[in-house]
Amino acid sequence: MLIIADSSALIALATCDGLPALPGLYENICVPRAVYNEVVQPEKLQAATLKAFLSGRVVDADTAHWVLAAGRLGQGELEAMALYKQLNADALLIDDHRARVVAEHNQIHCIGSLGVLLVAKQRGVIESITPYVQKLKLSPIRYGNQPLDEVLKLAGE
Repeated sequence: MLIIADSSALIALATCDGLPALPGLYENICVPRAVYNEVVQPEKLQAATLKAFLSGRVVDADTAHWVLAAGRLGQGELEAMALYKQLNADALLIDDHRARVVAEHNQIHCIGSLGVLLVAKQRGVIESITPYVQKLKLSPIRYGNQPLDEVLKLAGE
């Protein structure tokens, strides 16, 4: 299975130490060059971790052949959607709500960082999602309590 990743979800997973769950769920993990360039900027949260994790996983996206309703999306989000279509991926890892709506309108199957943690627990890749959620709550990433509490409830924790 192939997953294409966008920046916000990658940063969230790196922040809560959840990146190792991705290879446990997906055989191939790719990012478009714009996403890679965004997440490895020195001022970005988890830049060094993501640079190492994404080594060998960067693919150039062909945005010329895919029609997307782009309304105020960033280059990384656009390239991630185009790469999903270009490579006929199984999922797009993306957290941004506005970008998810556009992706879903373009028949792109989306999963967020919390969804990855939930599936990882369900498939036995991780034992519990509570430690990951606790790290997210203590991080500068803002989810709000409702989605974090909901994923814990869905996980039976």
